[in-house]
Amino acid sequence: MTTTDKKALQETIKNYVKENLATYQDNALKIHAKPETSNHEYYAQEILTDQLEKEGFTVKKDVAGHPTGFDARYKSDKEGPTLVYLAEFDALPDIGHGCGHNLFGNYSSLAAAALKQVVDQVGGEIRVYGTPGEEGGENGSAKESFVREGFLDDVDAALCVHPGGDTSPSGHLYANDPVDIEFFGKSAHATANPEDGISALEPLILTFNGIDALRLHLHDDVSIHGVILDGGKAANVIPDYCRGRFYIRAYNRHTLDQVREKVKRIAEGAAHATGAELKFGLFQNKVDDMIITPSFDDVFFSHADEVGLDLDTVKEADSQAHGSSDVGNISYVVPTIQPFLAISEEPVPGHSKALVAAAKSAKGLDSIRIAATLLALTGLDLILDPDKLAQIKEDHQAALAKGN
Repeated sequence: MTTTDKKALQETIKNYVKENLATYQDNALKIHAKPETSNHEYYAQEILTDQLEKEGFTVKKDVAGHPTGFDARYKSDKEGPTLVYLAEFDALPDIGHGCGHNLFGNYSSLAAAALKQVVDQVGGEIRVYGTPGEEGGENGSAKESFVREGFLDDVDAALCVHPGGDTSPSGHLYANDPVDIEFFGKSAHATANPEDGISALEPLILTFNGIDALRLHLHDDVSIHGVILDGGKAANVIPDYCRGRFYIRAYNRHTLDQVREKVKRIAEGAAHATGAELKFGLFQNKVDDMIITPSFDDVFFSHADEVGLDLDTVKEADSQAHGSSDVGNISYVVPTIQPFLAISEEPVPGHSKALVAAAKSAKGLDSIRIAATLLALTGLDLILDPDKLAQIKEDHQAALAKGN
C-alpha cells in the first residue's frame, strides 16, 4: 500500500469522527446524567449498543456472566488481525461519573465505528467489549470474566483510553484482591450466659490487629485496608456473625498471591483461637496489575499532531501505582494500552466532584474526538503493518515474562 493510500484511509477515519462527534457527545451527556453502578448499567448499555447496532455491528448483550456486559463485532471478508476496543460505562456510588466512564465508553465506540469505515478495504475484525463494573461493586471487575470465559483467546490486541486530570501513556496499576472475611459464632446474652456464646466479632478484631502486625513485614508497594460491614446488632448480645471487607493490593500478582495467603492465615488463626468458623474469599473478581507495552503506546501517541495534541503536555508514565483497574487482567493476556487523556484545563483528582464536572465539560466532550481518532488510527496501523503488530506482541511477551 502506498503512502497516498494510507493517508486516504486516515482521512476517512478522521472525517468520520468529526462528522459523527456530536452524536457521541450527546450519548456521553445522557450517560452522565443517569449514572449507574456495577451490574446495573442498563441505560448506558442501551445507549452504547443501540449506537453500535446503527453503525453496523452485531451486538450480543448479557455476556460473560454480566447482564449489562456486551460484545459488538464487525468482521471484514478479508483476513486480518482481531482488535478489541474496551468500553467502560459504570459510575461511582453517590458521586456519579467521577472517573469519566461516560466518556470512556464513547471513546471506544466511536473509534470502532470510525475504523469500520475502512476495515473492508484493509481486512480484520473489530470488536467492542462492554465491560461493566470497573469501579467494583456487585459482580464487579468484568474484564476478568471476559478473560476467564475466553473472549480474548482469538484477539491480537486491546485498546482503550481513560479520561483523567493529565495526559500520559499507560501507567502501572496495583493488583487487587477484594476479599470478604466472615466469621460465624454462637449468639448468647453477654451478661446472663456469656459462657454459652462464641463471638464472631472477636476474631474479626484479632484479624485487624494481625494485619496491623503484618504491615511491619511488608514492602511499601503492598497496601491492605478494610472496614467492618457487620459487627453485631446489640451491645448486650454476643454476635454470631461478623464480616469485614478488605482490599489487598500489591505491585504485582505474584506478591499479592503471597500476601493474600498471609492474611488468610491470620484469619484462620483468629478463628481457631476463638472457636469461630471462617469464610474467606473474593467478593468480586480479582484484579491484576498492568503489563505495560511501551511500543504500543508509542504508536498511539505518534498521531498526536493529527488531533492537535501537544506532546510537550504529555507526562511520563508514572512508575508508581496509585490504584487498580481490571484492564490489568486484559494486559496479562494480550498487548493492551490504556493511556490517559486530560479532560480539564487544570489537573483534578479522580473520583472527585471536580472530575464529575469535567466529564461533561467542553474539554471533556472534545476529548471524545481526540481519543476516538487516536484509537482508530492506532488500530489502522496495526492492521496495515503486520511487522509492527508482531513486534508489539513480542514486546508484550517480554514484559509479561519480566513482570512488574
